[in-house]
Amino acid sequence: MEEKKMTILIKNGRVINPATGTDETLDVLVENGVVARTEKSIKEKCDRVIDAKGCFVMPGFIDMHVHLRDPGFEQKETIETGARAAVHGGFTTILAMPNTKPVVDNPDVVNYVHNKAKTVGAANVLQVGAVTKGQQGKELSDIEGMVKAGIPAISEDGKSVMNAQLYREAMELAAKYNIAVLAHCEDINLVNGGVMNADVNARELGLGGITNSVEDIIIARDIMLSRDTGARLHLCHCSTKDSVSMVKHAKMEGIHVTAEVCPHHFTLTSDDIRKIEPTVDTEKKVAIEADADTNYKMNPPLRTKEDVQALKEGLRDDVMDVIATDHAPHTFEDKNTSMKSAPFGIVGLETAACLTYTELVLGGYLTPMQMAEKMSYNPAKIIGIDKGDIEPGKVADIVIFDPDETYVIDKNTFFSKGRNTPFDGRKVTGKVRMTLVNGQVVYEDKEK
Repeated sequence: MEEKKMTILIKNGRVINPATGTDETLDVLVENGVVARTEKSIKEKCDRVIDAKGCFVMPGFIDMHVHLRDPGFEQKETIETGARAAVHGGFTTILAMPNTKPVVDNPDVVNYVHNKAKTVGAANVLQVGAVTKGQQGKELSDIEGMVKAGIPAISEDGKSVMNAQLYREAMELAAKYNIAVLAHCEDINLVNGGVMNADVNARELGLGGITNSVEDIIIARDIMLSRDTGARLHLCHCSTKDSVSMVKHAKMEGIHVTAEVCPHHFTLTSDDIRKIEPTVDTEKKVAIEADADTNYKMNPPLRTKEDVQALKEGLRDDVMDVIATDHAPHTFEDKNTSMKSAPFGIVGLETAACLTYTELVLGGYLTPMQMAEKMSYNPAKIIGIDKGDIEPGKVADIVIFDPDETYVIDKNTFFSKGRNTPFDGRKVTGKVRMTLVNGQVVYEDKEK
């Protein structure tokens, strides 16, 4: 018989629940892992009472775009460290991308991730399946088998399937099995060795640039394939102004397309990239190549102010549906080199909520309700899971978020193995105080 879970009463919090349009001060009673009641004043005797006065009580955040690196690259991250980083950031469910070693292209690797995640007891982990075997772009993966193993979506994340006919066949299968297609949009032939946005900053550093068209051309192609196949297309990490325009137009045409924006893309521009002078290793007596802080190297790259403004407005106007992190941990050694040599990617699970609140809510672009929609309710709808809702009867995946706490981001406090962030030392407002998964407290801020 399953052991009865702790009863928890969350009192005096501002409950923000997009599923019901609720935005008011209420008590929330959690019994046996489920939200039992939400009322003005609950007097129930409980195992634990949590005073959430002054805090938002929201459905746990759902990150549609996370790299856990496990199996194969455990020196960068593991399922355990990634899941614990997730709950530290208020995420109760995360979707793991398939570009591991081996690639997640069959049910066995899906089962490995799901089973390992269950032993951790932190965030719920849903594994995404690769579109093609080995992500080689030549032959479709065992999509049917992975669906039976529980994948909510397929993705070739880290690259695009450049063979449009093969991708069309994958979309047809996704439509058949009613799973989402998470699209990394990048014309690899147009990248041509680029490592940052194609602008004056790249020219000053003597680095190859990545134009907006690298992303926009594949976005246009994938939208057309979605229209033809009926597949539910979700565009990952959009970074350009034209991505917003194309998503808006596609929705007006009735095409099944949704889109996400990452905090780094609505917070930073290529102007923020910190330049670094080459140094000399005195022990080895060799020059260390350097040009810029590689914690600013991500794919898609940081774009222009015009692009950032368009992304913010797209989120404000509900054209762009989701805020996701593209959490991509790397070791210090991987990143401690030049922009040309370093891998793309930054960590994001533990900074997404505070950056969203600081840049978008306090910045006047989003309401707290919209923040909850884009970080919880909408992702749940897109991938078709019964989450993102804390009305009575629903599983108690809950985040308690303090909108008044101002502090400085310190990468040394991260639960993730990755410390590769451009936000270390940045002053922000908004802090995750507590995270509940299945009605149990899995993270608690001990500083308050």
